[in-house]
Amino acid sequence: MKLPLVAILGRPNVGKSTLFNRLTKSKTAIVDDESGVTRDRIYGEAEWNGREFRVIDTGGYVPDSEDLFEVAIREQVEFAIEEADALLFITDGRVGVTPFDKEIAGLLRKSQKPAYVLVNKLDNTEQGLNKSEFFVLGLDYVEDISALNGRNLGNILDDLVSKLNSPEDLYDSDLRLRISIIGRPNVGKSSLTNALLGIDRSIVTNIPGTTRDSIDSVLKYYGEEIVLVDTAGLRKRTKIKENIEFYSNVRTYRAIANSDVSILLLDAEQGLENQDQKIIEEAVRRRKGLIIAVNKWDLIEKDTKTAKKFEDSIHFLLGNIDYVPVMFISALSKQRIFKLIDLAKQIESARKVKVPTSKLNDEILPEIQRTPPPAAPNGKEIKIKFVTQVGEKYPIFLFFASHSKHIPNSYRRFLEKLIRSKFGFAGVPMTISFKDKNPEDELN
Repeated sequence: MKLPLVAILGRPNVGKSTLFNRLTKSKTAIVDDESGVTRDRIYGEAEWNGREFRVIDTGGYVPDSEDLFEVAIREQVEFAIEEADALLFITDGRVGVTPFDKEIAGLLRKSQKPAYVLVNKLDNTEQGLNKSEFFVLGLDYVEDISALNGRNLGNILDDLVSKLNSPEDLYDSDLRLRISIIGRPNVGKSSLTNALLGIDRSIVTNIPGTTRDSIDSVLKYYGEEIVLVDTAGLRKRTKIKENIEFYSNVRTYRAIANSDVSILLLDAEQGLENQDQKIIEEAVRRRKGLIIAVNKWDLIEKDTKTAKKFEDSIHFLLGNIDYVPVMFISALSKQRIFKLIDLAKQIESARKVKVPTSKLNDEILPEIQRTPPPAAPNGKEIKIKFVTQVGEKYPIFLFFASHSKHIPNSYRRFLEKLIRSKFGFAGVPMTISFKDKNPEDELN
């Protein structure tokens, strides 16, 4: 499901992260009086009156050098305008209109996208009168708000969601497999995409994004249309190092959200790095199919055990996410790149597998009896009586148990590994859930 994207933008220290936290009902963003404290990627989901949308917080991505300060902000605004469906422009009602605010407003006026001037830090009606000077920015919607306490945000969100395309109008009716090729900059994503699309047996067409300039490509693979979700490099050269990382992250997380299976590309000479692990965690959190592809494998000196050692080291670093398959490729020589497509198709099929309830219980319950969960803190025995698979878009296994709230996460992981050992699901994140059922209840 492709959700609309709303960008929060503005000068540092005007309250962007505070607004992000309120909209996403989280405390992900760091909030501090010192400008520029938001350094990690900020990307989340929000909901208003039953309508969902994604939010990005552009806060804090400015360099230390004062002479690059204005350039950094301008780059962020241009990127937000390019990527987003709607824009929340945060200003500081206590400081008033600044030259930066006027420059940002000029860019927004040219964009012709829904843009809202939110005059922040005005905590009551009397202070709200300060918003009047912000009409000089020449944008239609100006509202005084307090991101901290939520003042006046309801009216803004009512208008905002009315202007956003509903997800059911986008990709819900598209049943084609959607694959994203993701990873850090310069690992070969574009090379792999071009290698896949530049073959004789493929027919390539471009399909414009519904509301943005992003381009997804359609690969016709042995008669089947497969959508390669856009993860293209930056269309505009950026001068700011922090911005490059931020832009790359936003596009990566958006691509994951808009795909069924993600292929994480690694550089064989660099291996798995911290940013790769964050990307994997995002794919798992969204329950997307996942493959790790190690690119430039042709450049590595190796013996018969090199690939196995490399794969083992990756799975060791991933810990509980050791079910992700690893494939060694070369985008340059096209070595094994088509096997990635075959594997992605297998993983998408596995995401839709429904294990019959009777088979689940026949295979899993005897193993649980041999290795039962630890007793509850009050000493009472925890008994798992029944398991069934639920969920439509990815596998969810629901276990009925007594005192289920006391089942530890370690046993949840045990059950997941048990299911995988019996039924596969390689590359497929799953959910293990529990529901209370008294031991005296009948199984049906």
